[in-house]
Amino acid sequence: MKIKSVFIKYMGAFLLINIISFFILSSTISAIIDSYGSELKSGSLASAANSVSAFIQSDYTSADVDFRSYLMDQNKSLKKILELLVVNDDSMTIFIVDNTGQVIHFGGVPIATAAISNGTGRYFVPDAVTSQLLSGENVSSMDNMNGFFRTPHVYYAIPLYEEGSYIGAVFATSSNTGTSALITTMHKTLIMSILWIMIASIIAVYFITDRLISPIKETSRAARAFAKGSFDARVTVTGNDEVAELASAFNSMASSLQHMEDMRRSFLANVSHDLRTPMTTISGFIDGILDGAIPPEQHAYYLNIIAAEVRRLSRLVSQLLDISRLEAGERQFHPQNYDICEQGREIVISNIQRLEEKKLDVQFVCDAENMYVWADKDAIHQIFYNICDNAIKFSVEGGRYEISIKQKDRQIYVSVYNEGQGISKEDLPFIFERFYKSDKSRGMDKTGVGLGMYIARTIIEAQGQRIWVESEEGKWCRFTFTLAVGRPEKQKPLPRGDRKGERNS
Repeated sequence: MKIKSVFIKYMGAFLLINIISFFILSSTISAIIDSYGSELKSGSLASAANSVSAFIQSDYTSADVDFRSYLMDQNKSLKKILELLVVNDDSMTIFIVDNTGQVIHFGGVPIATAAISNGTGRYFVPDAVTSQLLSGENVSSMDNMNGFFRTPHVYYAIPLYEEGSYIGAVFATSSNTGTSALITTMHKTLIMSILWIMIASIIAVYFITDRLISPIKETSRAARAFAKGSFDARVTVTGNDEVAELASAFNSMASSLQHMEDMRRSFLANVSHDLRTPMTTISGFIDGILDGAIPPEQHAYYLNIIAAEVRRLSRLVSQLLDISRLEAGERQFHPQNYDICEQGREIVISNIQRLEEKKLDVQFVCDAENMYVWADKDAIHQIFYNICDNAIKFSVEGGRYEISIKQKDRQIYVSVYNEGQGISKEDLPFIFERFYKSDKSRGMDKTGVGLGMYIARTIIEAQGQRIWVESEEGKWCRFTFTLAVGRPEKQKPLPRGDRKGERNS
């Protein structure tokens, strides 16, 4: 129904434009033709009327009778002159009237039966036209002379005077049939043209509408599929116009939605697993203690396991609360000057046992012994520790593990490098998304639920800085984030040979 309605709108618009264009074009051309025909006719009529007027004026001066008698006496000669003047124009009529407006002579087309008569077969021009002639000016117009002609005629009238007295007039008239016929032919031609144009418009609108509607129809169908929870629908992209851009944007949105849905499902599965496992462990051990299945001398051992699982649950809930607060904008950051190098050393020391267990080649590289930054110390510690913890977790035994802190321009660059399984090219763009876990098998990462890196990115960006990751799958990985330079006390540069820490083994 929507397709038909859009087609009707387009078709209606095209037809309306064509019809309006036809009327404008028709009116313009008709006016031009009519104006040109009238001017042409007026010139021809003026020439004929002037010829008759000149002859009468010269011939009548030698006559010794009144003007009406003169016209009667010269009936034959005047008749011939009038017939000769109209021989080349079948629509022209020339007639001579006396001072009362009565038609005495005429040549050419007979005067129409609609002409004004006194009932005796004598024709008189309207008084209004006679009044104009009495003013002494030539009269030129196109009308029916107040009913003298049945149809509008072009006429040119020249008054005749003797010794200042009005004695009559010469009229040269012509119907506008030639011009009217031309306009009629023009209208027929335009109508035929407009019909062909309309047919072409219908065909063009059909294909144009189909070209526009098809992607929209597909988009609508895909949107309905999304509403039902199916995010694998896509729109076919053809061409490179705005509709194609819309289809591409829709497909990009669909990919993002599908990706988010996959991550949501993965997150729910991970959270369910991470909640169920410790709760099952806690419940089992507590039941064992209460039932006496676990001897008293082993209570402390199993209570420690229970405490570890409770801490694990606490960390998970804490991460979820962190996300909720960050997205709601409720978490407040309190920047301060502090030594990022000292913070890095503390993190290394807190993980010394794990580093030694994996026999990692630990290197700690700083541009100076103390390097100060302007940031929220607790928030950065959370990020820094999480990145270092992941680097240890995914490092290969005996591999290189490096923490680098360098200054460039007005920023501090903190990098954590490790040799290990790395991250695939497919996973790199999504590392900082919510709920994303590159270790989907949970082979090496059994505790995470894919929230740490999202929290890290959110915190770093909230402080106007950047975080990114570089990696080569199966070889190495490096996380880097920037911090604003603080206002430290005098820094003491380290000797070049002391910038690397010793290997922990």
